[in-house]
Amino acid sequence: MLHAKAKWNITEADDDQVEKLAQELQIEPLLARLLIARGMTNIEQAKAFLDEGTDWNHDPFLLDGMGEAVSRIRLAIEQGEKIRIYGDYDADGISSTVLMIHLLNQMQAAFDYYIPHRIHEGYGLNNKALDLALQHGVQLIITVDTGISAVEEIAYARQLGLEVIVTDHHEPPEHLPQECIIINPKKPGCPYPFKQLAGVGVAFKLAQALLGRWPSELLEFAAIGTVADLMPLLNENRMIVKQGLKRMQSSSNPGIRALFDAAGINLKDVNSTHIGFTLAPRINASGRLEHADDAVRLLITDNQQDAEQMAYQLDQLNKERQRIVEEMTKQAYEIVQESKSAPLKQVLVVAQEDWNVGVVGIVASKLVDKYYRPTLVLSIDKETGLAKGSARSIAGYDLYQALSHCQDLLDHYGGHQAAAGLTLSREHLPELERRLNLLAEEWLCSDDFTPYMNVDMVCSLKEIGVTTVQQLELLGPFGMGNPTPKVIISNAAYKELRTIGKEQQHVKITLKTSKDESAATLDAVGFHKSALLPWISSTAAMDVLGELSINEWNGVRKPQVMIQDLRIAHMQMFDWRGIAKIEPKLAELAERVDGRSSGGDARAGILMFHASNTSMLGSIVNKLPVWVLAKENGSSLMPSNELARQSNLSMVTDMILFDLPSELSSLGAALSSAVGMERVYAIFYQGGTVYEGALPSRDMFKTVYGAVQQQAAASPSAAFIASLSKRSGLSSSLIQFILDVFTEVGLITQSAGSYRLVVKPDKKDLTQSQIYQNRQLHVEVEQALLYSSAQELHEWLMEQKQQSNKPLLEGII
Repeated sequence: MLHAKAKWNITEADDDQVEKLAQELQIEPLLARLLIARGMTNIEQAKAFLDEGTDWNHDPFLLDGMGEAVSRIRLAIEQGEKIRIYGDYDADGISSTVLMIHLLNQMQAAFDYYIPHRIHEGYGLNNKALDLALQHGVQLIITVDTGISAVEEIAYARQLGLEVIVTDHHEPPEHLPQECIIINPKKPGCPYPFKQLAGVGVAFKLAQALLGRWPSELLEFAAIGTVADLMPLLNENRMIVKQGLKRMQSSSNPGIRALFDAAGINLKDVNSTHIGFTLAPRINASGRLEHADDAVRLLITDNQQDAEQMAYQLDQLNKERQRIVEEMTKQAYEIVQESKSAPLKQVLVVAQEDWNVGVVGIVASKLVDKYYRPTLVLSIDKETGLAKGSARSIAGYDLYQALSHCQDLLDHYGGHQAAAGLTLSREHLPELERRLNLLAEEWLCSDDFTPYMNVDMVCSLKEIGVTTVQQLELLGPFGMGNPTPKVIISNAAYKELRTIGKEQQHVKITLKTSKDESAATLDAVGFHKSALLPWISSTAAMDVLGELSINEWNGVRKPQVMIQDLRIAHMQMFDWRGIAKIEPKLAELAERVDGRSSGGDARAGILMFHASNTSMLGSIVNKLPVWVLAKENGSSLMPSNELARQSNLSMVTDMILFDLPSELSSLGAALSSAVGMERVYAIFYQGGTVYEGALPSRDMFKTVYGAVQQQAAASPSAAFIASLSKRSGLSSSLIQFILDVFTEVGLITQSAGSYRLVVKPDKKDLTQSQIYQNRQLHVEVEQALLYSSAQELHEWLMEQKQQSNKPLLEGII
């Protein structure tokens, strides 16, 4: 077995419904199944989603405050008032700022822009920035992607005589800023039909209202912020991103072209994933490590050479950001593990002095990925004592609501259900952690701490082709709310399994449907999943959960699946027979299994059938528990070392079968009793005689009997056996065995070192000989356990585990 990392929630679809939809729309059944899985169960819904021309363009004036904002901005432009765009330092805030710059340039407004420094000023409006605006002659401030929570700051702006228009998409607080115009689809009472616009989406709708048309030239910036801020790609967002990507693939913007070029991405191949994982991190790097102005200048320049230089600088900055994140993440892991003996808290609060506040959100996300807990990561300024940080959550735990319950401890906070930012005094951190964990106890149950993956469908390898994958892409762009389709390829064997990548940190599995080497195959690639390899046996039938895509190499296009999770539902068998140096393999397994174990009980154990073989274990006897059959009839199994005496055999998941049993029934009973066993490692060391996998035939017995009968004179047994072996081709050991059987049943005698026939012996059944029966048992063992193929051995072990009910371990477990 191999357990999946997450719970798999599989959407079921009616086969008749799938067939009908596929026929009506003339699409692949897999696409029809996916549409139904996404809730589009009738023809009209499916057509609307697939139709390139579907219009989700809502009237911008349905946004409460839009009419007032348009009038005020037009008045400011007419009267030559100076306008200041006040943005945010993340990719949504930067793209919002850039969009507004292009818009106000078109409208020939007198304006400038301002983005606060993440580290020195923090998020949102601040009084010093407002004082500066007044000094610069600003009369109207338009916020983008910020401002909805700036109650005190906007009140201060009004005292200074500054007017403010807030455009934002964050959750509104209980008390809104006063004496200002607010545009936010989430504003109480706002009739706008789609509430999930990004900050840049709200700015885009303002541009639409001011220009009186759909501003296609601004779509690229709107797409960047929408994807980067993890907005659901549905409804109007899907329309914005889909059209924005189309323009981006032939972009004339020097900054966008230069950024993708620096990342090695061909513009014509750009999709939403490239925005989220290539473009956005580089844009964000400016605000995280230096100043967001760098990214703004890149996206507004008209000079391609300047753009390339700035894009290179952002690319280098992003690499530095990655280094810092890696270092901080390692430190954060160490902080969490400091209290390893105590149960992991339901909400993790990790803080340290002088961490880079610009990347704490990324570190929080990595901790959520590892521990699947709501997580806060904060940097403490040792001079001011202020802790600034970011939080990331899991399903069922609303961060914004949780922080709202603790607002008396916070200097500032804001965000969404899944992500938030906050500032507080370091002395309040313990109380904040206590309260957040109390809320988790109230809101969450144990199942909530296991991640889950929604699966759209289960499919077979034969259903997956280039055409099918291309059709699935019609549902894009993919992102939040419209995720990349996840499929399960069930019960797949594999043709090849290997690590790839510069540091061999990735894995590539060539899946196949059958034992036929010429059968259809599919490459499955798992990034940072090389640790899976030693847990997958050669005979494994696996379920692979992943995302389908097309890989193009040297002009050849092939479908592939990107592995998200993997499971093996059956007991696995690892064929370690014939390995010369077994101790290093056992040591590696002991370390590996211990690393996966979260409890104190042993998870790997050794089963032996001959106590004399324990000496072969060497130092392993101090690393793994060992159980040995105390009686050859298999009636009892006893712990052989202290680790076994302190352990519970029923908890062993990884069972090592070290040597050959005397008979198969002993092994079968042991397998049926090891109830927790998930993987078997078959070594089957054979220390004594090897019986060559067969019993002698009747003709072989006749040959030996005849040779004894035909001796001209008595000859020493050794010479007789050697001579007969040379003449007959039978091995000396086989001849000796036959002679021993004849002797036991009284057909021949051995006297003075020579063999002679018994005169007029009674008729004998050779199979009743104890020597014959012992060999018969050994041969059965060898044929089943030594000379079988890996697949045959696996099937035999599975059958024995399922069928045998002998209470071998009664009293032990």
